Amino acid sequence: MNQNLDLNRPLIVIGAGGHARVLISTLLLQGQQILGFVDPHKIGADLLGLTQLGSDDAVLTYDPSEVFLVNGVGSAASISKRLKAYEYFRTEGYSFASVIHPGSIVAPEARLADGVQVMAGAIVQTGCVIEEDVIINTGARVDHDCVLRMHAHVAPGAVLGGNVSVGHRAHVGAGAVVIQNIRIGDDAIVGAGAVVLADVPVSSTVVGVPARPIHAKLRD
Repeated sequence: MNQNLDLNRPLIVIGAGGHARVLISTLLLQGQQILGFVDPHKIGADLLGLTQLGSDDAVLTYDPSEVFLVNGVGSAASISKRLKAYEYFRTEGYSFASVIHPGSIVAPEARLADGVQVMAGAIVQTGCVIEEDVIINTGARVDHDCVLRMHAHVAPGAVLGGNVSVGHRAHVGAGAVVIQNIRIGDDAIVGAGAVVLADVPVSSTVVGVPARPIHAKLRD
């Protein structure tokens, strides 16, 4: 498992919504040093005891070699803001810390890139490859030899059988079940509670039991 979290390097959280609060709660539980959070909108209050440092550009006052960032922008409603934040700060030379909740189970043979977020109660089994900025949310289960490409999101309670591939920026909704050996294409969406028995094409949306494609766009 690859984690870039340097205990001697403080953290700055990007965002101030629900996803950011869950990450901050995890980091505080682990005793991590957090300088504060940034958000384009003035919050007007602290966030679990943290101070708002300013808008996103406040990060640029810190040397990229002296801090790590945590991507607290959620992706359930739209991945565009989360993706934009990640790409902007990576271009500016900053690195993102992985956040792995101590109540999760991650097999030692699993390979996790930088910036991965594994929430409470999640399970990642042996042989999995989890690329940068992936979210494996609360209680999600990712079985053996799955591959999750950059910026994918496995929502709370979703289950991936063995040898499932989830494409770049794809979203597997809350409580969905994906059977073994399925391929979910880049930018695809699996609706909440769906049961996926066949491959999901690129940029498509599937819903229902069993999952079938629909034409409506549920997420940017």
